Amino acid sequence: MIQTVVFNLFSFNLDYWDGVRQMAKYIYRFHRLTGPAFCSALVLTSFSSVAAGNYFDARNDAMGGTGVASSTYGTAALANPALLTKAQPDDDVSVVLPSVGVQLTDKDKMVDKIDDISDTVDDYRRAINNVDLTNLSPGDFQQLRSASGDLAHRLRELRGAKANGTAGAAITVTIPNQTLPFAFVAKAYGTAHLRTNVAQSDIDYLQGVADGTVIPLPGDQNRLRSTATGVAALVSDYGIAVAHQFSVGGHPVSLGVTPKLQQTYLYNYRAAVYNFDKNSVTDSQFRNSKTGFNIDAGLSTDVGENWTFGLSGQNLISRDLDTKTVNGFHDTYQIRPLVTAGASWHTERLTTSLDVDATQTKRFKSQDDSQYAGVGVEYRVLDWLQLRGGYRADMKSNDANVVTAGLGFSPFSNRVHLDLGGSVGNDKTWGAMAQLGFNF
Repeated sequence: MIQTVVFNLFSFNLDYWDGVRQMAKYIYRFHRLTGPAFCSALVLTSFSSVAAGNYFDARNDAMGGTGVASSTYGTAALANPALLTKAQPDDDVSVVLPSVGVQLTDKDKMVDKIDDISDTVDDYRRAINNVDLTNLSPGDFQQLRSASGDLAHRLRELRGAKANGTAGAAITVTIPNQTLPFAFVAKAYGTAHLRTNVAQSDIDYLQGVADGTVIPLPGDQNRLRSTATGVAALVSDYGIAVAHQFSVGGHPVSLGVTPKLQQTYLYNYRAAVYNFDKNSVTDSQFRNSKTGFNIDAGLSTDVGENWTFGLSGQNLISRDLDTKTVNGFHDTYQIRPLVTAGASWHTERLTTSLDVDATQTKRFKSQDDSQYAGVGVEYRVLDWLQLRGGYRADMKSNDANVVTAGLGFSPFSNRVHLDLGGSVGNDKTWGAMAQLGFNF
């Protein structure tokens, strides 16, 4: 059920807060379906998510997507399991529920254009079906010319257009202790990519009909070849994170690992642009799934009272997963190790953070790789109010750079936590995150 939540969230006609409501409903169902033992652990859950890697977290995302050295112990299992040892002796089980995140990029307004061309195609079909191509009357031909010109214009607008979306949901249960802190982890991260392949011959033909230089012949309505493709992947991880602090030459160093079962759902949808339905991208007939094993790991150490350094590695086992072949097309989703180094300087009121990816973020082979760097800051204005901001950039310039900001509320002696975050960037990119938590 948690997989359904993620794809509901990055539906391109997203109502974000309705997604929050649906996510809470599906998480409850997910708990009931995962078995009594696992569900019992998840009753005490700490739930979180972060966007810079393969998860979403409202606090970390508001701080530029950082977290390898600055995450709290309650969200450490997602950002860097070694930070589980940051819990203090009087810290309690951390519960965060719900938490969701989404980011969309649509610089070409492709989603709107797909909707627009659907109406234009209907007009074109009516025009060509209502005329006798063997005996064109002037009035019918004029109607067909007008519809052909409109469709040629829409195709020009769609040429080279693409859109991307990501969304995530996660559940963890973090149980702190001074010997072997651990956390149960269940998270899902989805990514979708839409693009068009507009044939110039279609534009030339339609424009020729519109200009009156081409006389359509019977069967010409089937000659148009432009297509649109939608691929999507949903990766679900189920694991247990554990950490321990060692003394190396008298210096404390923490090590954390998260062995996990990894299930991946892949979707591949290709259709003529005249029949493309973005809501069909995740239909089961275009889906296949793969299940395997993977592992996350991390290191952290404190230097003095104010500095923390961290190193995390996610998905340390590489996997190449092929989609179904649809209309002669298939793609390959790449799971590769994502290694990130982080540093944090912190005082009682102020926390600053820096994360830099040492490896590339890979997705489908048809997409360009990215490699991120982020900076963030959190200032605790009051015991119950935190202000956050940051910036995240793709060092390969293939993904949008975003400015981030957010608020944290923690009333009732930090027993309740409400975190809100947002991001905005170039190429018409925006993101939103929300998270509610409790400490027991």
